[in-house]
Amino acid sequence: MRLPVLVFDIETLTDLKSGAHLYGLDLPEGDLEQALTKLRRQESGSDFQRLPLHEIVCISGLWVDEKAEMKLFSFSREHNSEAEILQKFFSIFQKRNPTLVSWNGSQFDLPVILFRAMYHGLSAPSLFDQGEIDSQKRYNNYQNRYHHRHIDLMDIMAMFNGRNFQKLDDIAHLLGYPGKRGPASYLIPEYVRNQQWLEMTSYCEGDVLNTWLVYLRFLLLKGQILPEDHRLWIQATIHYLQGQPQQKEFLQVWQTTSKQTDFTASDFETIQPPDIQY
Repeated sequence: MRLPVLVFDIETLTDLKSGAHLYGLDLPEGDLEQALTKLRRQESGSDFQRLPLHEIVCISGLWVDEKAEMKLFSFSREHNSEAEILQKFFSIFQKRNPTLVSWNGSQFDLPVILFRAMYHGLSAPSLFDQGEIDSQKRYNNYQNRYHHRHIDLMDIMAMFNGRNFQKLDDIAHLLGYPGKRGPASYLIPEYVRNQQWLEMTSYCEGDVLNTWLVYLRFLLLKGQILPEDHRLWIQATIHYLQGQPQQKEFLQVWQTTSKQTDFTASDFETIQPPDIQY
């Protein structure tokens, strides 16, 4: 495993102001969202909005450093504008060049971040440089799907074939991890509308944690970590989350779902403080 690692995920809403500008609509806010949804259905047959119209309301991440220390964090609209959320995220790359890990990050998260950064007139060469500034990034940058600086697990595990794409929720649950908790519907608009910031960040962080756990299993598959290393990383993750009150439910669900596969059945039997040496 190439450390440090940053596993990340974003949550978004439809940017009604930009949508109204793009389509030349002059409607009350309540009608505007319905109109944009109808237009999108006519364009694509889907409610899923164009990427540039996804306004970022939260970016969550799990940072794992060279000492195997973990830090789960979220930048959200509770305290920051969209531009400030992006600036905080970009500042990570100004200081370090982590291995970036995502689920569908190459087709959704990073393109949305790119469009929204341009919308706000932000600069992020540490993330988007492809060798024009740092010549080494010509051969290993965050945009190229076949490079290893950004590992989009959905893309890689599908062997870069869109017909094989799977949902993070399904794969995590299949492997003995929590997947989504609670209702199946997408609750981010409701969380923002009701200012339920803790629920929103916990939701986003849950996707980050599921991605991290799938990533560990993928590294084991590839032989990049040994079975004993995998066990220690799982123990370290559980130990860390025991000190994170907002992820109490994630741990409880994980303890239940881990019993569903032989490989994960012993994950919670003996939790010891981690002793990972690198």
